[in-house]
Amino acid sequence: MTVEKIIEKVNRFLVDEFEVAPELISPEANLQETLELDSLDYIDMVVVLESNFGFKVKPEDFVGINSFQDFYDYVCDRVTAKELV
Repeated sequence: MTVEKIIEKVNRFLVDEFEVAPELISPEANLQETLELDSLDYIDMVVVLESNFGFKVKPEDFVGINSFQDFYDYVCDRVTAKELV
């Protein structure tokens, strides 16, 4: 899966699941503030990630993810690692 396809898929589920306006999503925007995430929302995000991309997410994986770009990089790295196995 290409980086562009991954970002497109991530943005689509963020808009659908977290009801955020697509124009608010940009690589430099703060993920938590833009999506207004609380601890339960992070659990929802883990479930959505696992079901959409087929890899397991650990809570500590979210440490250091601040921007949408950080999130895209994380998902791309995990998808690439999964494809290599």
